[in-house]
Amino acid sequence: MAVKMTGKRNDYITWDEYFMGVAQLSALRSKDPSTQVGSCIVSSSHKILSMGYNGFPSGCSDDDFPWAREGDTLETKYAFVTHSELNAILNYRGGSLEGSTLYVSLFPCNECAKAIIQSGIRTVVYDSDKYATSDTTIASKRMFDAAGVRYYQYQRTGRKVEVEL
Repeated sequence: MAVKMTGKRNDYITWDEYFMGVAQLSALRSKDPSTQVGSCIVSSSHKILSMGYNGFPSGCSDDDFPWAREGDTLETKYAFVTHSELNAILNYRGGSLEGSTLYVSLFPCNECAKAIIQSGIRTVVYDSDKYATSDTTIASKRMFDAAGVRYYQYQRTGRKVEVEL
């Protein structure tokens, strides 16, 4: 006997869960051994516009460039890695990002904050703010405040989602 449907499912994920989940999943593409960050840019009508993760620019082999966190500048990843937020902005090919929302697993640095502001993204939803006291994060928040970019921390729900790949 067929079960008659009497209403919609009630256990579906929220928009914030969905888009932060996409950002977290994007982070899993990063080959950085110490920090994996993912981003997802979303339109005001809840359409995914672009995604990104931290890694080397296209054409720069992740086998030929350094992943180290310490040492001379040219022996560390910092001079070479493109952050997830900038990758998501640069990956977008559809025109304007004006009025969109960025979901990101780690609060943006000051350089990414500049790109976020200039691209027209109006809201940043972040998961971790583990560098909250760093000068670069303080600078980001100062620029966001001055430019009217809203930002807030994602409120984890504790929901577990399993995807078999």
